[in-house]
Amino acid sequence: MEDVLDVYERPYDAMRPVVCMDEKPYQLLGDARESWAMRPGDNKKVDSEYIRNGTCSIFAFVEPLGGNHHVSVREHRTATDWAEEIKYLVDELYPDATTVVLVMDNLNTHKPASLYKKYPPEEARRIIKKLEIHYTPKHGSWLDIAEIELNVMTRQCLSRRIDNIDTLRGELSAWEKERNSLQAKVNWLFTNSKARVKLISLYPDYEGKPKPGKSEDEPDIE
Repeated sequence: MEDVLDVYERPYDAMRPVVCMDEKPYQLLGDARESWAMRPGDNKKVDSEYIRNGTCSIFAFVEPLGGNHHVSVREHRTATDWAEEIKYLVDELYPDATTVVLVMDNLNTHKPASLYKKYPPEEARRIIKKLEIHYTPKHGSWLDIAEIELNVMTRQCLSRRIDNIDTLRGELSAWEKERNSLQAKVNWLFTNSKARVKLISLYPDYEGKPKPGKSEDEPDIE
């Protein structure tokens, strides 16, 4: 936890951008019956019955201090899918950066070894050398700012049924463009000094350890 929080306290550096990534499954749902036409002043009426059209995976990248956002939709969530996303991150999103500081959870596919499953060793190694990876701890995915990004995306873009992957890609592409045009940044307030007060009970016992305290500060987003 403290390692990740140290990363979030770094000043902005365009040559060493801090980028957070996360992914979520998404179920494609269609309407079993057509909804009635909307009337002025009324909400849209949608039948509770729906049709399942399979699942897909949404990958999200966010640069908290730079205000850069990227989302993509893939049919599967495999090691090679992750490898292709990371290559795009390095070569297309940040081609001029000397190092991309990548924060993510420790999912089994989120490993440098996944790059070797997709690319020749020299190419995989080239990509790895442009990364500085920091993992959130087990049960600590709330430390990943990209998880906040996914929650914002869900509220703003996915709060309705979408029945096919092409429509989903189009909707998320439009949402991504709006987020980037606004340069929506993240105001992260939770630091190591605050964690040592608020989460003191989680730290190992030692002689002279202070009693747990309270802090009103919470992670926030703008």
